[in-house]
Amino acid sequence: MRVFLCEKPSQGKDIARVLGAGQRGSGCYSGAGIVVTWCIGHLIEAVPPEGYDECYKRWVIEQLPIIPEYWRVEPKAATAAQFKIVKQLVGQATELVIATDADREGEMIAREIIELCGYRGPIQRLWLSALNDASIRKALGALKPSAETLPLYYSALARSRADWLIGMNLSRLFTLLGRQAGYTGVLSVGRVQTPTLKLVVDRDREIARFVSVPFWAVEVTLSHAGQSFIASWTPPQGCTDDAGRCLQQPVAQQAAERMRAAGNAQVVSVETERVREGPPLPFDLGTLQEVCSKQLGLDVQETLDIAQALYETHKATTYPRSDSGYLPESMLAEVPAVLDSLVKTDPGLRPLIDRLDPTQRSRAWNDGKVTAHHGIIPTLEPANLSAMNDKELAVYRLIRAHYLAQFLPHHEFDRTVAQLACGGQSLLAVGKQIAVAGWRQVLTAPEESDADNDDAPRSQVLPALRAGLSCQVVHVDLKALKTLRPKPYTQGELVKAMKGVAKLVTDPRLKQKLKETTGIGTEATRANIIGGLLGRSYLLKKGRAIRASDAAFTLIDTVPAAIADPGTTAVWEQALDMIEAGQMTLDTFIAKQSAWVAQLVQQYSGATLAIKLPPSPSCPQCGAPMRQRTGKNGAFWSCSRYPDCKGTQPVDTSTGKRGAPRKQRASRKAS
Repeated sequence: MRVFLCEKPSQGKDIARVLGAGQRGSGCYSGAGIVVTWCIGHLIEAVPPEGYDECYKRWVIEQLPIIPEYWRVEPKAATAAQFKIVKQLVGQATELVIATDADREGEMIAREIIELCGYRGPIQRLWLSALNDASIRKALGALKPSAETLPLYYSALARSRADWLIGMNLSRLFTLLGRQAGYTGVLSVGRVQTPTLKLVVDRDREIARFVSVPFWAVEVTLSHAGQSFIASWTPPQGCTDDAGRCLQQPVAQQAAERMRAAGNAQVVSVETERVREGPPLPFDLGTLQEVCSKQLGLDVQETLDIAQALYETHKATTYPRSDSGYLPESMLAEVPAVLDSLVKTDPGLRPLIDRLDPTQRSRAWNDGKVTAHHGIIPTLEPANLSAMNDKELAVYRLIRAHYLAQFLPHHEFDRTVAQLACGGQSLLAVGKQIAVAGWRQVLTAPEESDADNDDAPRSQVLPALRAGLSCQVVHVDLKALKTLRPKPYTQGELVKAMKGVAKLVTDPRLKQKLKETTGIGTEATRANIIGGLLGRSYLLKKGRAIRASDAAFTLIDTVPAAIADPGTTAVWEQALDMIEAGQMTLDTFIAKQSAWVAQLVQQYSGATLAIKLPPSPSCPQCGAPMRQRTGKNGAFWSCSRYPDCKGTQPVDTSTGKRGAPRKQRASRKAS
């Protein structure tokens, strides 16, 4: 019997339909010699420390480090019934096809079951990039041998075990040290979550320390041949900061007065260059999350859920958890079919599709830069737009637009820079004239530019200028400005920071290594990491922004620098990539992680933590002091007389960060 092991029921239903296995059974579909069954995510989980020995139920520093000699897993209680079905079917299989998601975690979901069930028969791998019928048939005709994807399992297993070692040992260690210092909450440490949290803590501290600096700018409205345009004053050296902003009001004031008195400006030089911009790549998941956060206001998990629904439910787009925006060259042959399906999906696209060049090959088509997955694009078959909700439709249109952009001309514009002199002062005017709209017909500018950036050049069309021409001064505007404080992260910007963590590392060798990796976490896990930090109340939502809580500052100030260093985490991710590539063994990686954890436990087990404790309120029921505790919904205050008094109240998260109350920070806000 040939058994297909899928990741989700919906996935199993789609594959069973194409295989002709139409008979529905308990937790499976069956046909002639074929059974399709499924997991419900991970059916198996790592055994916690107390599963190895009951003595670990009580947290004691002397028991650390906890390093299993033999790693154990067990079925999850919540999905035990489905595991029993899968185990029975795997036991009856003469051949097994892994049909879980085509990524590291998908491989682990299947392989951990195969290992636990003791299956030793032949295995093949179904590698799906889309769940529409045509893609499933294509993948069924190109099954991969088991050995080809087995390293993915070892990489996922390495990640899982490293997370266990660090999370179980260091969370216990620093929570216990915190209790000795009077902190009653849990200090949860994670291999990826802690460096991610540090990014937000560092940004919040940067905001808290920020002191606005006044500067002055002069904008001059000029006119030539009946057309007005804006030129900006260039301050002389000696009165500016590193960004070229004038810090001396008298200098700017005198310059403005001289230009008003002059009445005319002379063109010194004019340079025009034709700029050609190619289209952005199709989306990888991280870039999709960034754009959806910025343009649509979606949380990163919400974007992932929508992309997953477009893939699984609507069959409208390809596999979403991709870390690559590039496309395999073999898919060029499918372009006509994809474009045809887009017109059938949305007939209103016909005029645009007719203007495309399906033979055009953009930089997106590059076998050398395709990873295990390719960019997220529309599928080969028509989709039903009426079945999508508004958010799904908006994300689908973004994905579609990035694909269509590959077949439109480059966006071309003439950039003109004019230098002028006025009253002994230097002026600069920048103009932009679009020559060819190109791919901008389907993609507008918001994702490419930042409307909040005051330093961005003004977009304008200059009149025909040449050296020696005289322009009339219409108006001189002296502006008193202030430097703006950094903005808190949004979820999309935090994902971008996690991916681009190399920018925060100073070591040249490490920086170069990080540029070649995906930074902190993976496309499949970043949303979960941010969601976990929100769930533990380490991160707090403030509108679209996310801020660090007091508990987050306590944690980051407590743990070793190496644990919170984004560079360390990115290097660990690189090691997982090496395991996936067969350049490092699972055992070698775990041995190194175990030794490092043991070293940290030894180094810090006798440490005394200097923790700034939040002020303790009085119990609203009995008046006794309260202690901060952490429950399933985050931190809360509990009466110190519990269980005799069960008074509780929520933690007030409106208080500011260390030494920087929010009230004080608000009064310094730049205008």
